[in-house]
Amino acid sequence: MIIACHQPVFLPWSGCFYKALNVDRLVLLDEVQYGRGFTWMNRNRLKYDQGELWLSVPVRKKGKGLQKICEVEISYDRDWPRKHLESLRQHYGHAPYYDEHRHVLEELYRQRLEKLVDFNYVILAYLLRAVGISEERIILQSGLQVHGRASELLIRICQKTGASHYYAPSMSRKYIDADLFNKHGIEIVYYSFTPPIYPQLYGQFIDNLSFLDLLLNCGPKSGEIILRYNQ
Repeated sequence: MIIACHQPVFLPWSGCFYKALNVDRLVLLDEVQYGRGFTWMNRNRLKYDQGELWLSVPVRKKGKGLQKICEVEISYDRDWPRKHLESLRQHYGHAPYYDEHRHVLEELYRQRLEKLVDFNYVILAYLLRAVGISEERIILQSGLQVHGRASELLIRICQKTGASHYYAPSMSRKYIDADLFNKHGIEIVYYSFTPPIYPQLYGQFIDNLSFLDLLLNCGPKSGEIILRYNQ
Protein backbone atom coordinates (compact mmCIF):
# COMPACT_ATOMS: atom_id res chain seq x y z
CA MET A 1 0.00 0.00 0.00
CA ILE A 2 1.18 3.52 -0.77
CA ILE A 3 -0.03 6.53 1.19
CA ALA A 4 0.48 10.28 1.16
CA CYS A 5 -0.27 12.96 3.73
CA HIS A 6 -1.74 16.40 3.24
CA GLN A 7 -3.11 19.05 5.53
CA PRO A 8 -6.91 19.50 5.28
CA VAL A 9 -6.77 22.87 3.54
CA PHE A 10 -9.72 24.84 2.21
CA LEU A 11 -10.41 24.25 -1.50
CA PRO A 12 -7.01 22.56 -2.14
CA TRP A 13 -4.85 23.15 -5.19
CA SER A 14 -4.36 20.56 -7.92
CA GLY A 15 -1.27 19.11 -6.24
CA CYS A 16 -3.46 17.56 -3.55
CA PHE A 17 -5.52 15.79 -6.21
CA TYR A 18 -2.40 14.55 -7.97
CA LYS A 19 -1.41 12.87 -4.70
CA ALA A 20 -4.86 11.34 -4.32
CA LEU A 21 -4.77 10.00 -7.88
CA ASN A 22 -1.49 8.18 -7.23
CA VAL A 23 -1.94 6.61 -3.79
CA ASP A 24 -4.16 4.09 -2.05
CA ARG A 25 -4.90 6.35 0.91
CA LEU A 26 -4.62 10.09 1.51
CA VAL A 27 -4.17 10.92 5.20
CA LEU A 28 -5.29 14.37 6.31
CA LEU A 29 -3.09 15.72 9.10
CA ASP A 30 -5.79 17.27 11.27
CA GLU A 31 -3.96 16.89 14.60
CA VAL A 32 -0.98 19.06 13.75
CA GLN A 33 -0.84 22.67 14.92
CA TYR A 34 -2.99 25.26 13.23
CA GLY A 35 -0.78 28.07 11.89
CA ARG A 36 -0.76 31.38 13.72
CA GLY A 37 0.02 33.49 10.68
CA PHE A 38 -0.96 32.98 7.06
CA THR A 39 -2.42 29.55 6.45
CA TRP A 40 -4.16 27.74 3.62
CA MET A 41 -6.40 26.01 6.15
CA ASN A 42 -9.12 28.64 5.79
CA ARG A 43 -8.40 30.49 2.54
CA ASN A 44 -7.55 29.90 -1.09
CA ARG A 45 -7.46 31.56 -4.49
CA LEU A 46 -9.84 31.44 -7.39
CA LYS A 47 -10.09 33.94 -10.26
CA TYR A 48 -12.16 36.87 -11.43
CA ASP A 49 -11.86 39.56 -14.05
CA GLN A 50 -9.43 41.59 -11.91
CA GLY A 51 -7.08 38.69 -11.15
CA GLU A 52 -6.92 36.55 -8.01
CA LEU A 53 -10.14 36.05 -6.07
CA TRP A 54 -9.50 35.17 -2.43
CA LEU A 55 -12.12 33.27 -0.45
CA SER A 56 -11.63 33.03 3.32
CA VAL A 57 -13.51 31.16 6.03
CA PRO A 58 -13.55 33.15 9.31
CA VAL A 59 -12.39 31.13 12.33
CA ARG A 60 -12.42 31.70 16.07
CA LYS A 61 -8.93 32.44 17.41
CA LYS A 62 -9.40 34.93 20.26
CA GLY A 63 -8.59 33.37 23.59
CA LYS A 64 -7.95 29.96 22.00
CA GLY A 65 -4.15 29.94 22.16
CA LEU A 66 -2.40 27.21 20.19
CA GLN A 67 -4.91 24.90 18.53
CA LYS A 68 -4.76 21.69 16.59
CA ILE A 69 -6.36 21.92 13.16
CA CYS A 70 -9.15 19.59 14.31
CA GLU A 71 -10.02 22.01 17.13
CA VAL A 72 -10.49 25.16 15.05
CA GLU A 73 -14.07 26.46 15.02
CA ILE A 74 -15.72 28.37 12.20
CA SER A 75 -17.20 31.79 12.99
CA TYR A 76 -20.63 32.62 11.62
CA ASP A 77 -20.74 36.14 13.05
CA ARG A 78 -20.87 37.32 9.43
CA ASP A 79 -22.79 35.75 6.58
CA TRP A 80 -19.68 34.66 4.68
CA PRO A 81 -21.31 31.51 3.18
CA ARG A 82 -23.74 33.69 1.24
CA LYS A 83 -20.87 35.92 0.09
CA HIS A 84 -18.82 32.94 -1.08
CA LEU A 85 -21.73 31.53 -3.05
CA GLU A 86 -22.47 34.93 -4.56
CA SER A 87 -18.82 35.31 -5.59
CA LEU A 88 -18.90 31.88 -7.25
CA ARG A 89 -22.13 32.71 -9.05
CA GLN A 90 -20.91 36.13 -10.17
CA HIS A 91 -17.45 35.09 -11.34
CA TYR A 92 -18.02 31.48 -12.43
CA GLY A 93 -21.62 31.60 -13.58
CA HIS A 94 -20.46 31.35 -17.20
CA ALA A 95 -17.87 28.63 -16.57
CA PRO A 96 -18.66 25.50 -18.64
CA TYR A 97 -19.30 23.25 -15.61
CA TYR A 98 -20.62 25.72 -13.02
CA ASP A 99 -24.25 24.62 -13.31
CA GLU A 100 -23.24 20.98 -12.88
CA HIS A 101 -21.79 21.68 -9.43
CA ARG A 102 -23.76 24.70 -8.26
CA HIS A 103 -26.47 22.91 -6.28
CA VAL A 104 -24.04 20.66 -4.41
CA LEU A 105 -21.77 23.58 -3.52
CA GLU A 106 -24.79 25.51 -2.25
CA GLU A 107 -25.80 22.57 -0.07
CA LEU A 108 -22.26 22.16 1.32
CA TYR A 109 -22.12 25.82 2.29
CA ARG A 110 -25.54 25.71 3.94
CA GLN A 111 -24.60 22.95 6.38
CA ARG A 112 -23.06 25.48 8.80
CA LEU A 113 -20.58 22.95 10.17
CA GLU A 114 -18.94 23.86 13.46
CA LYS A 115 -15.37 22.72 12.83
CA LEU A 116 -13.18 23.95 9.98
CA VAL A 117 -11.75 20.48 9.38
CA ASP A 118 -15.25 19.07 8.84
CA PHE A 119 -16.11 21.79 6.33
CA ASN A 120 -12.83 21.30 4.46
CA TYR A 121 -13.33 17.53 4.52
CA VAL A 122 -16.80 17.53 2.95
CA ILE A 123 -15.65 19.90 0.20
CA LEU A 124 -12.53 17.83 -0.51
CA ALA A 125 -14.58 14.61 -0.56
CA TYR A 126 -16.97 16.12 -3.09
CA LEU A 127 -14.18 17.41 -5.32
CA LEU A 128 -12.48 14.01 -5.24
CA ARG A 129 -15.71 12.27 -6.22
CA ALA A 130 -16.02 14.69 -9.12
CA VAL A 131 -12.86 13.17 -10.64
CA GLY A 132 -13.74 9.60 -9.77
CA ILE A 133 -11.87 9.19 -6.47
CA SER A 134 -13.81 7.49 -3.69
CA GLU A 135 -14.19 9.29 -0.38
CA GLU A 136 -13.05 6.04 1.27
CA ARG A 137 -9.55 6.88 0.10
CA ILE A 138 -9.41 9.74 2.65
CA ILE A 139 -8.35 9.07 6.25
CA LEU A 140 -8.18 11.59 9.08
CA GLN A 141 -5.11 11.42 11.28
CA SER A 142 -7.36 11.86 14.32
CA GLY A 143 -9.11 8.62 13.41
CA LEU A 144 -5.83 6.72 13.45
CA GLN A 145 -4.89 7.82 16.97
CA VAL A 146 -1.23 8.32 16.11
CA HIS A 147 0.99 11.13 17.32
CA GLY A 148 4.52 12.36 16.89
CA ARG A 149 6.49 14.93 14.99
CA ALA A 150 8.02 15.17 11.53
CA SER A 151 9.25 11.84 10.11
CA GLU A 152 8.32 9.97 13.27
CA LEU A 153 4.67 10.89 12.78
CA LEU A 154 4.71 9.91 9.11
CA ILE A 155 6.25 6.53 9.91
CA ARG A 156 3.65 5.83 12.58
CA ILE A 157 0.90 6.71 10.09
CA CYS A 158 2.44 4.29 7.57
CA GLN A 159 2.60 1.58 10.21
CA LYS A 160 -0.99 2.13 11.36
CA THR A 161 -2.34 2.01 7.81
CA GLY A 162 -0.15 -0.92 6.75
CA ALA A 163 1.62 1.17 4.10
CA SER A 164 4.87 -0.07 2.58
CA HIS A 165 5.49 3.14 0.59
CA TYR A 166 5.23 6.81 1.45
CA TYR A 167 4.55 9.26 -1.41
CA ALA A 168 6.35 12.57 -0.90
CA PRO A 169 7.10 15.68 -2.98
CA SER A 170 10.72 16.00 -4.05
CA MET A 171 11.03 19.33 -2.24
CA SER A 172 10.48 17.54 1.08
CA ARG A 173 13.74 15.56 0.83
CA LYS A 174 15.55 17.94 3.16
CA TYR A 175 12.86 17.55 5.84
CA ILE A 176 12.40 13.78 5.73
CA ASP A 177 14.64 11.43 7.70
CA ALA A 178 15.16 8.84 4.96
CA ASP A 179 17.35 6.68 7.21
CA LEU A 180 14.56 6.42 9.76
CA PHE A 181 12.08 5.37 7.07
CA ASN A 182 14.56 2.77 5.80
CA LYS A 183 15.08 1.46 9.33
CA HIS A 184 11.35 0.76 9.56
CA GLY A 185 11.19 -0.86 6.13
CA ILE A 186 9.17 1.90 4.50
CA GLU A 187 10.17 3.06 1.03
CA ILE A 188 9.85 6.75 0.15
CA VAL A 189 8.57 7.46 -3.35
CA TYR A 190 9.50 11.02 -4.32
CA TYR A 191 7.59 12.84 -7.02
CA SER A 192 7.61 16.20 -8.77
CA PHE A 193 4.39 17.99 -9.61
CA THR A 194 3.79 20.35 -12.51
CA PRO A 195 0.63 22.47 -12.14
CA PRO A 196 -1.49 22.00 -15.28
CA ILE A 197 -2.30 24.72 -17.77
CA TYR A 198 -5.91 24.65 -18.87
CA PRO A 199 -8.63 26.96 -20.26
CA GLN A 200 -9.58 29.63 -17.71
CA LEU A 201 -11.99 32.53 -17.71
CA TYR A 202 -10.79 36.14 -17.79
CA GLY A 203 -7.74 36.29 -20.00
CA GLN A 204 -4.21 35.64 -18.82
CA PHE A 205 -3.68 32.28 -17.14
CA ILE A 206 -3.04 32.22 -13.37
CA ASP A 207 -1.38 29.07 -12.02
CA ASN A 208 -1.72 27.26 -8.70
CA LEU A 209 -5.32 28.26 -8.09
CA SER A 210 -7.73 26.07 -6.16
CA PHE A 211 -8.66 22.85 -7.93
CA LEU A 212 -12.21 24.20 -8.03
CA ASP A 213 -11.16 26.61 -10.80
CA LEU A 214 -9.96 23.67 -12.89
CA LEU A 215 -13.11 21.65 -12.17
CA LEU A 216 -15.55 24.41 -13.07
CA ASN A 217 -13.68 25.08 -16.32
CA CYS A 218 -12.84 21.52 -17.39
CA GLY A 219 -15.28 19.25 -15.54
CA PRO A 220 -14.71 15.47 -15.50
CA LYS A 221 -11.53 15.81 -17.58
CA SER A 222 -9.81 17.64 -14.69
CA GLY A 223 -8.10 14.56 -13.27
CA GLU A 224 -6.94 13.52 -16.73
CA ILE A 225 -5.51 17.02 -17.30
CA ILE A 226 -3.54 16.83 -14.03
CA LEU A 227 -2.09 13.45 -14.94
CA ARG A 228 -1.27 14.47 -18.50
CA TYR A 229 0.94 17.31 -17.27
CA ASN A 230 2.76 14.94 -14.95
CA GLN A 231 3.55 11.93 -17.14
